[in-house]
Amino acid sequence: MKYLMTGNEAAARGAYEAGVVFASAYPGTPSTEILENLGTRYKDKVYAEWAPNEKVAVEASIGAAIAGGRALACMKHVGVNVAADPLMTFGYTGTTGGFVIVSADDPGMHSSQNEQDNRFYAKFAKIPMFEPSDSGEAKDFMKLAYELSEEWKTPVFFRMTTRVCHSKSIVELGERKEAAHIKYEKDIPRYVTTPAHAKGMREKIEDRLAKMEEYSNNCPLNKPEYNKNEVGVITSGVAYQYAREVFGEDASYLKLGFTNPMPMNVIREFASKVKKLYVVEELEPFMEDQIKAAGIECIGKEAIPNIGELDTDRVRKGVFGKENASLTSEIKAPGRPPTLCAGCPHRGFFYSLAKRKNVMVTGDIGCYTLACAEPLFAIDTTICMGASISTGHGAQKVFEKTEPDKKVVSVLGDSTFFHSGITSLMDVVYNNGRSVAVILDNRITGMTGHQQNPGTGLTLMGDAAPSVDIPALCVALGIKKENIHIVNPNNLAENEAALDAAFASDETNVIITRWPCELKKLSPKDKAEIAPFKKQSRVIADKCKNCKACLKTGCPAIAIRDGKAEIDPRECNSCGVCRQVCPFDAIEKVGE
Repeated sequence: MKYLMTGNEAAARGAYEAGVVFASAYPGTPSTEILENLGTRYKDKVYAEWAPNEKVAVEASIGAAIAGGRALACMKHVGVNVAADPLMTFGYTGTTGGFVIVSADDPGMHSSQNEQDNRFYAKFAKIPMFEPSDSGEAKDFMKLAYELSEEWKTPVFFRMTTRVCHSKSIVELGERKEAAHIKYEKDIPRYVTTPAHAKGMREKIEDRLAKMEEYSNNCPLNKPEYNKNEVGVITSGVAYQYAREVFGEDASYLKLGFTNPMPMNVIREFASKVKKLYVVEELEPFMEDQIKAAGIECIGKEAIPNIGELDTDRVRKGVFGKENASLTSEIKAPGRPPTLCAGCPHRGFFYSLAKRKNVMVTGDIGCYTLACAEPLFAIDTTICMGASISTGHGAQKVFEKTEPDKKVVSVLGDSTFFHSGITSLMDVVYNNGRSVAVILDNRITGMTGHQQNPGTGLTLMGDAAPSVDIPALCVALGIKKENIHIVNPNNLAENEAALDAAFASDETNVIITRWPCELKKLSPKDKAEIAPFKKQSRVIADKCKNCKACLKTGCPAIAIRDGKAEIDPRECNSCGVCRQVCPFDAIEKVGE
């Protein structure tokens, strides 16, 4: 039976058919839907969970694999940075049950702070790597990955990219094959990586790599497609699709699906049969550098950009110096930068914060990062998940010596706080910091599409779960109760009072904004806390002075038309911030 599926759906299906019994992930675009599919469509056979961060996801999956089950860990490319510590060591010990880690890279940075090429992680960790080029391969390669993982007793790196993750192609479904459970046996020299044990493992890795390279040179996933011999193209992943469309039948192709270790014997043979050799790959010259190091002449990044996502037009321009005329236009669409949603609970707090002078605001990864933009300009830095509090602490310590009146405010969401903000806040308290940490508790993981987290009261599979009490957790970290301020961020007076108290203190303070994401389906707990829900707002035209104060909130529901402010009732979500901002009382609740 054949279906049209995204790469993420297909990867989940491949894990299901391969007999995976345990899966863990932290949600991150473009990888999120793999676990969502496993936790809903296949939850009768696969146990799936959201982890607080990627390191925990990998460690939990390692435990499941050591126990003898087939396990999967999924994350976006930057998540592998967080998970690298256990991954590198697991490459030494090897696995019992099959283990696959999915890295969903994001060329072009569609939703990421960088576009690192994670293929180097496979080489770094000395583990095999698969690169599917479409959804059908994502499913099929996943099944093979588990077979090889158990055969070689190694973790396997499964590299996808945004275009493979989110594009759809035909997938032929198969039946689930239950993998035989491999009985766990205590093996201290293997799984306890003291230096004495690890030294022996290090030598064994090289033997395993030699076996994997032999396989790579005979692997059916590394296959030549011979046409004309004037031009040959070595490529992998979605870049194969672009190259195939650009060169057509005028070139021969070596399509690589198993790319670490590289199949150098196959590459040499292919190169000997073509007159001119190109390497077409996204981002870094991962394959090109190894091919050139082997003494094989080829053209790679001299023609193909190493910045941004590839497409057929970029490949065509790089190789042939021309573009497809049908894709060019003299008309340029106006820029439409993303903005906080109408009614977003973060807007009110950032409006209050932006008015503060002599303040540095360290931000984090989440939809609230958009508060950096016009008209709020309320965030100064964003580095990585959980960095806001740590960065803010370091900055505050410097300002204490250089600008003692300057205050640092660190802002992050509830899911990011659980991910890697807790240890950062602990560091601030332990080292007598006096920065202000703001936890934007919108009761869900907002940016990636409303996944559950340890504070929501539900698991990925829909089971009830304890929810973390953030104020109590802050007290446990050593923050005084009187220095914890809980506010409704839509109430500007509450925001101001909390900021005043925090700024007046020489101790660590935490402000917790509690209001659900405007797009979230409200739970009974949410409704009990925020009911009755506020009414929409509208402008009283006769009172409006066109001062544009309401525009300074950045709400997309507000516009100026014919010299008067106007609120689009289709967008207004009742937060009421504009009513509090208007100096002329020209905005009222609908129905009053």
